[in-house]
Amino acid sequence: MKLSKTLLATSALGVAAAGLAYAGGHMATGTFTFVSWGGAYQASQTNAYTDPYTANNPDVQVVWDESSNEAVAKLRAMNEAGNLTWDLVDVVASDALRLCDEGLAMEIDPDEMLAPAPDGTPASEDFGDLLVGDCFIPQIVYSTTFGYRTDMVPDGVEPPNDICDVFDLETYPGMRSLESRPINNMEWALLCDGVAKADVYDVLATDEGQERALAKLDTIRDSVIWWNAGADTPQLLADGEVFIGSTYNGRLFSAIVEQNQPIGMMWDAQVFDLDGWIIPAGLPEDRLARVMDFVYFATDTQRLADQAAYISYGPARLSSAPLVGNHAELGIEMAPHMPTDPNNAQNTFLYNYEFWADYRDDIDAKFQAWLAQ
Repeated sequence: MKLSKTLLATSALGVAAAGLAYAGGHMATGTFTFVSWGGAYQASQTNAYTDPYTANNPDVQVVWDESSNEAVAKLRAMNEAGNLTWDLVDVVASDALRLCDEGLAMEIDPDEMLAPAPDGTPASEDFGDLLVGDCFIPQIVYSTTFGYRTDMVPDGVEPPNDICDVFDLETYPGMRSLESRPINNMEWALLCDGVAKADVYDVLATDEGQERALAKLDTIRDSVIWWNAGADTPQLLADGEVFIGSTYNGRLFSAIVEQNQPIGMMWDAQVFDLDGWIIPAGLPEDRLARVMDFVYFATDTQRLADQAAYISYGPARLSSAPLVGNHAELGIEMAPHMPTDPNNAQNTFLYNYEFWADYRDDIDAKFQAWLAQ
């Protein structure tokens, strides 16, 4: 359900009462606390969004909190304590759905709150199907995929190019790195245990399917280093501590192209996902006004295209795609490094946002108990 006209009017009045310009003006003041993921992705947001915004609004100060991985738990705690310290939070789509369902994220009307495309196309059409849920403002399409050390591929063996190579310790010996949460790991495990791609979430919805996924992960468990931050796998690869590991494709792009590390990309069964903003519910009017002004600016066509000049994530607006050009510093063409490039997207796995919004807490508990065994 979209925001009512009454609530939209109230929000607009709040902006006016605070004396701030809405829809891209240059009168915002005060301090923002933004929540993101750190690393190359947060740097791309700084370059594309916050630096240009603060240049136009010199009385604005941006403070970053790198806690997006804990956003749901922390917003729940803030709500219980009645102390909301965050202004704008970057989350994956499934977490946005959870926060929206719990009333911790504000519902949005994209055509009232977000800029149209340059040709006048309403934001709702420009973002299209990527507007999942009622509270989510998408920024990028990214994928979780695998990088591997090119100099650790055994002699006479092809580099890994199949997701099930991750589970093949005989052909590809060495340590792996996997994220210390069930998402993606459970899906890959079921795929490599013979479950058809179309059936993965039906199987994973059952206790038997969850146990089956964990049993498959057990086959490589002694060869896994579990990571929590997106920077972990690129560092483990750079240090030669793992042969292959999962992380976000933009992190691997940075390690391969910007740092010239001996790392290759394995795109098979990359998991497409969305990342974007949620506005915490219950912000005071003055803080909400600042946030709305920033969001209107930072999610327009040009700004989303600008972010793609710093990291290999596809912009969420249709109108941004033709504006994606070369890397801002290296001058290389960015399109071939995007997860959506046809050469990279021959076998993708589509992340099921609604499934994880419904099952995340229960499967998380089971997965963490398994890890602790």
